[in-house]
Amino acid sequence: MVQIVALIFDFDGTLLDTETPEYHAWQQIYREHGASLTLAEWLEGVGTWYAFDPYTDLECKLGHPLDRAAIQARLKVLHHDVLLEMGLRDGVEGLLCEAHRRGLKLAVASSSDHRWVDAHLARYGLLEAFDAVLCRDDVPPGRSKPHPDLYLAALNALGVSADAAIAFEDSLNGVRAAKAAGLFVVAVTNAVTQHLPMDEADLVVRSFDEVDLDRLQARRNAASAYRDASR
Repeated sequence: MVQIVALIFDFDGTLLDTETPEYHAWQQIYREHGASLTLAEWLEGVGTWYAFDPYTDLECKLGHPLDRAAIQARLKVLHHDVLLEMGLRDGVEGLLCEAHRRGLKLAVASSSDHRWVDAHLARYGLLEAFDAVLCRDDVPPGRSKPHPDLYLAALNALGVSADAAIAFEDSLNGVRAAKAAGLFVVAVTNAVTQHLPMDEADLVVRSFDEVDLDRLQARRNAASAYRDASR
């Protein structure tokens, strides 16, 4: 069986739960404009970049253009400033330390841009922890998740094959992107994405505290053996 030599992580909602406060912030903005934003609508865009645009959606619901600069300023108060006080998701630091101890290669594959991802990784002292950081800036326009391009780019940057790597995602779009790239995928859901059907993932957990690399290797081997026997 192929040994796991690399771990690839989504960023938003996975390493840092940006999804929950952002959804709550947009809900508040919709309410302030006399409109509503359902979880189902929001989940359309989780894990990708172009599937759901709250600015456009709110303008359509209201029937007129909005002062987007004013909304961005309001978002900063409701969302971005909250993120500055947030910690990484439970179990992230422990898993990264264990991965480094084992000599595993590490990468980030995110549908957000480098400006966002790199700044947050640097703030947590994690920018140097990863061998590669791939963002939507690194793939052609319109080819972020659920397309596999980001994961294929991460595998190429690490110099490893898909069967020797594990992907960690929080969204259905992300799971589909990683699976399309041939990866074994662990869905680590958060307060928002726990409402998504994650049966396309190979394993679903609520926290990185539930991730054991030895058990993950065994599960990966079992999945590979089953797939080979089914051919």
